[in-house]
Amino acid sequence: MQNTQDRALSGIRVLDLTQWEAGSMCAQSLAFLGADVIKIEKPKGGDPARIASADSPDADSLYFLVLNSNKRAITIDLAREEGKALLRKLVAKCDVLLENFAPGTIKRLGFDYDSVREINPRIVYGSISGFSDESPYRDFRCFDAIAQSVGGAVAFTGEPGGAPMKPGPTFADTGSGLHLAIGIVAALHQRQLTGKGQMVKVAMQEVMVNFGRMSLARTQLTGRAADRVGNGSPSSTAAPSGLYACEGGGPNDYCFIYTARDEFSGNKQWHALLRTIGRADLIDDPRFATPQARFARKEDVDEVIAPWMATQNKRVAMEKLNGAGVPAGAVFDSLDIINDPSLYATGMLTKVQHPTRGEITLAGWPVKMTGSSTPAISSPPLLGEHTADVLREFLSMSSDEIEALRAGGVI
Repeated sequence: MQNTQDRALSGIRVLDLTQWEAGSMCAQSLAFLGADVIKIEKPKGGDPARIASADSPDADSLYFLVLNSNKRAITIDLAREEGKALLRKLVAKCDVLLENFAPGTIKRLGFDYDSVREINPRIVYGSISGFSDESPYRDFRCFDAIAQSVGGAVAFTGEPGGAPMKPGPTFADTGSGLHLAIGIVAALHQRQLTGKGQMVKVAMQEVMVNFGRMSLARTQLTGRAADRVGNGSPSSTAAPSGLYACEGGGPNDYCFIYTARDEFSGNKQWHALLRTIGRADLIDDPRFATPQARFARKEDVDEVIAPWMATQNKRVAMEKLNGAGVPAGAVFDSLDIINDPSLYATGMLTKVQHPTRGEITLAGWPVKMTGSSTPAISSPPLLGEHTADVLREFLSMSSDEIEALRAGGVI
């Protein structure tokens, strides 16, 4: 693993008791920032994400791998008193503990915040739940699709007049992990001033509400639930604002064009668009003279643009339009992204060698800091791969003591 002495969270030790995506994303983010993240799993099976959507009975799933690079992994059986005693010793040596178990589980195990801070008052305790403690649904289980539904995202995604639709990205899971990571970093900073740790909690429903601020603004303007606007802007009346089919006819051969409401700058983007597509004759057309007029005739606007777009490769269209000052983005699918050399150049994507899967491509960390090096991406750990190393390093345990724990099924 990369030496982290030049990293922002160098020296911070994190106990990662999370599973699935939301908590794992938080832990991985802290690892990318330089923390020493120790993933704790049960000896048999480990994180259920290891077998989620598995394509091989002999290798960890790619679902698990993309969420757990740059961590170390140990196994502890928390159903046994000896395992709980071992975890308590580790709690005393660490800075952060993360959990996202189903409601009530962590308390039954004896590692709720009140129990943990008795062991280590300086610990920052991070917790993700589906709903807040004040919610009538606080005891409900929650996954990404559920949180997106109850947090508003599903309601305002979809075509006008059509059914609601869940957004494709896992905004609730990964978003909750990132929100928790922000809180953890803030709590570590505050601990430098107070000497005390604290609990940091994130509810997935509330994270989705945070992502949906524009729909709340629209509701306060109209007095009704925010409309589904398809590819339109949820907070403005811009036109064009949408996808246009491009040359090729493939499922992702499209380019998105969005011209801002630029009436105060002389409709520069709209005029540049018309010149680029060979329709400068419409610059003085009163039907399209203002953003409001274009929005009222957005179908006519689409008819002006669509014929030209249909003759263009999506990347070429993006380049020509942006070259003229028109905001446009080709629809890059996952294959486009995984083959993008620029993403490898920045370290956002990295090819690593995994012990059982061979070469795999993993996403890195998009945050670049001048005083903290970009992390090298290490292979996700095998189940319990670092158990002996961590127990020696953190607790100064001997090989005989470790073997006794292993023989007893504690690790």
